[in-house]
Amino acid sequence: QLQLVESGGGLVQAGGSLRLSCAASGRTFSRYAMAWFRQAPGKEREFVAAISWSGVRTYYADSVKGRFTISRDSAKNTVYLQMNSPKPEDTAVYYCAATYRDYDVLPRGYNYWGQGTQVTVSS
Repeated sequence: QLQLVESGGGLVQAGGSLRLSCAASGRTFSRYAMAWFRQAPGKEREFVAAISWSGVRTYYADSVKGRFTISRDSAKNTVYLQMNSPKPEDTAVYYCAATYRDYDVLPRGYNYWGQGTQVTVSS
């Protein structure tokens, strides 16, 4: 009932900035929490950040805390991930996810996913 489309990925230099967007469509009139995950080649999908429907509550992985910021614009049905001072270790495919439950740090907590967008951080 939700379709998610990520955008904004690409190549960025270490220490620069990048903003990812995830636009939701479909059943957007119901409350849903959203999150960002990432997956590097040969590794498990990793939690990055999550935000409640209201946008009041957020949660970050320790690896990105203080550098990345998650936010959402309800009017545009869009969630963002502002990536400041990215590092080469942040290189991965980034996925947005949604759930009509409260946010979770496990991929199994989400049943709606975007197609992913590649983020490559060069040194």
